[in-house]
Amino acid sequence: MQPACASYGRETCGVVSDDDDDEGGGESLAGREEKREEDEEVMKMSPVKSIDTEIQKASSVCGAASGSDEKMTKSKTRREKRKLMKKKLKSADTSENLMSELPFALTSPTTWKALGFPNPEPTQKKKKRKRGESGGLLDSEEDGDKKKKKKENQRPNYFLSIPITNTQISSAVTEVQEVILQQEPRLAKAMIPVPTLHITLLVTHLADQEQVDLAAAVLAQVEPSLAELLGGRDLVLPFSGIGHFRKEVVFVGLTAGPHRTTLDSLAELLRRRFEEQGLLQGDSRGFEPHLTIMKLSRASKLRSQGIKRVDPALYSNYTNKFFGDQTVERVDLCSMLKKKQQDGYYHTETSLQLGK
Repeated sequence: MQPACASYGRETCGVVSDDDDDEGGGESLAGREEKREEDEEVMKMSPVKSIDTEIQKASSVCGAASGSDEKMTKSKTRREKRKLMKKKLKSADTSENLMSELPFALTSPTTWKALGFPNPEPTQKKKKRKRGESGGLLDSEEDGDKKKKKKENQRPNYFLSIPITNTQISSAVTEVQEVILQQEPRLAKAMIPVPTLHITLLVTHLADQEQVDLAAAVLAQVEPSLAELLGGRDLVLPFSGIGHFRKEVVFVGLTAGPHRTTLDSLAELLRRRFEEQGLLQGDSRGFEPHLTIMKLSRASKLRSQGIKRVDPALYSNYTNKFFGDQTVERVDLCSMLKKKQQDGYYHTETSLQLGK
C-alpha cells in the first residue's frame, strides 16, 4: 500500500489499498471521505436555504398585504371621486332645471353664451397635452380641470324677478296647461309650475354670502331711484295672447304700451347698479319680458319619444286670450339652487316693495 492524499475542499490523507482498483471491489476510503464531506456541506447549507425560504415567504406576505392596502386606498379614492362628481352633477342639474323655468327664449348654447355664462350642456372631456422643455409631452389635464371647475362655479345661481301674484293670471295659465295635457299627456314634465311664474329682470352668479349680502344692499339702495321712476304710480303689466319660440318654448305675452317702457327702464336701472358693484356677469341679452308656461328643455326624454316641437294647434283657442293685469308689487332676489318656499316660489333672499 502507498500513502496518498485526496483534496475535497480540505486535505485528507489516508492509505490506499491495491484491492480498491479491482473491478467489483468495495468502496474506497477516499470515496467514503468524499461522501461524508458532501453530507456535511449539505447540512451546513440547509439552514441557510431554510432561512432564505422563510424570508421569501415573509416578503410574499408583506407584498400581498402592501398590495391589498394599495388596492383599498385606490378603491377609496375612486369612491370619493364618484361621490364628488355626483355632487357636482346634482348641483349642475339643479341649476339647469331651474334655469329652464326662467322666461328666456331658449336654453341653447347660443343663449347661455349671450348671457355670458358657460354652456350647461355636458361636453366630452378631452385630454390636452403640451410639449415640455425637454421636448416630451406633458399633460395639461390639471389645467383643464381648473378651468372647468371655474366655469362650473360661475354658473348663474341668483336672479332678480317680479313674481306673478294675480290669481286671474295663474288660473288662466293652469287652464291652458290642462287643455294641452288633455291632448298630449306626455308634455306634463315640460310644464312650468304655476307658483313659479315671474318676470326675470336679470340673472347673475353670486359667489358667496358676502356677495349675496351686497346684492341685497344694492337692491335696498336703489329704492329711491325706482320710486322716482314710477312717479308715485303703480306699474301695471297686462298679459295677453300666447306665442312660442321655435315651437320649443310656449309663453304668455306682454302687451305693448307705456308700461313696457317703464319696465325696461326699471330693468336697466337694476342691471346698471349691479354692474357698478361687480355683481353682474354677462346678461347682455335684450330684455324681452314674458311668462313662460312650458318648455321642452325641461323634459329631455321627450325628444327620444319623437316630440321635438310643440304643435301650436294644442293651444290655438288661447292665442288671443287676455290673461289679466299684474301690478308690480315687489322685486325679489331669488336663489336658483336653494330649496323652494312652501308656496312653491323660489327661495327669496330679500325683496324690495314697490307701489303705493
